[in-house]
Amino acid sequence: MSREQVTPHVLDVIRASLKSPISAEWELVHSIIPPYIFTLSLLGLLLNSFVLAVFFANKDRLTVAEIYLSSLALADFILLCGLPFWAMNILNDFNWPYGDALCKLVNAVIIINFYTSIYTLAMISVDRYLALVKPMKARWLRRTLYAKVVCSILWIFAVILSVPTIVHRKVKFIEELETMSCILDYSHDSSWKLAHQILMNVVGFLLPVLVIVFSSGNIINVLIQRRKSAAFHETNDTKTTALVYAVTLLFLLCWGPFQVFTFLDILCDVQALDEKLWFHTLDIGGQVSVYLAFLNSALNPLLYVFSGQYFRRKVSAIYTRTRYNRRGSDMTTYQRSVVSTYINRTEQIKAVVIFNAKDQM
Repeated sequence: MSREQVTPHVLDVIRASLKSPISAEWELVHSIIPPYIFTLSLLGLLLNSFVLAVFFANKDRLTVAEIYLSSLALADFILLCGLPFWAMNILNDFNWPYGDALCKLVNAVIIINFYTSIYTLAMISVDRYLALVKPMKARWLRRTLYAKVVCSILWIFAVILSVPTIVHRKVKFIEELETMSCILDYSHDSSWKLAHQILMNVVGFLLPVLVIVFSSGNIINVLIQRRKSAAFHETNDTKTTALVYAVTLLFLLCWGPFQVFTFLDILCDVQALDEKLWFHTLDIGGQVSVYLAFLNSALNPLLYVFSGQYFRRKVSAIYTRTRYNRRGSDMTTYQRSVVSTYINRTEQIKAVVIFNAKDQM
């Protein structure tokens, strides 16, 4: 049976814990991972819900970068909804009690989050590249409508790339261990495992990272040149770009180790490395790197709050509108709607006189 990727190493984790003389490592994983997942899920769901609520409240005034960030927050939110199932699975000694459909769905969501996140970050980098390096030539490309269309395409693309996981992920009874485990079953054709791992390394990491590096290199050169100019005092683009880089760096730090262990596993499959020698290292490393990757979904919202200048302004605007609506609670629904629309367009609260239809009679 092949080693598990992307999700916990169900069968081989148990085998390693039974056969390896260093079983204390697996006991540590078994005791630490479930509370870690529950804490991560609770914190991440609350934070991403807050971010999504802020973006939704300002859905008509989002910038291109914020549309991409809202898509990223949605992907993180959906991923975190599925993680508690894995925590319960570990507590249940890797017996999966939720059926074949949830086995496929929960793991497909992880893959969808992975591809959606990395390609959304790549598109954010491209947007920053167009905004700073080619602001005039590509202005027509930086429309919010196009950003929404691109996000939809990325989600469809991620769903398509999750098909191999949906097909091969299944609940299977392991006779020697007497467990009903949710595993990636490549027993009928091991070449599928190799193709899946290469796809994740190349399509899911190398290609988008190359796009990010290219865009970032050109952006850095432009910012350096602009700082040398005494006439350049605009800092808004610089702050937005800094937030994008912070989100991208966090993703690479969280998902990078998993990609490294996936690549090492590929080398074992093609017999470039001794699988027997690397087996325990890959199992431990793969297990830890997977849960490190999930940390990315909970930490992203903190970057929006602490590094996102415009995000904080949106939160402040929502608070201001809420207070104003409370003060004007004696207005009719129609009157409050008109005032709210006026405030959103001007971004300032000005004196507004609304005549009641009854007064005109």
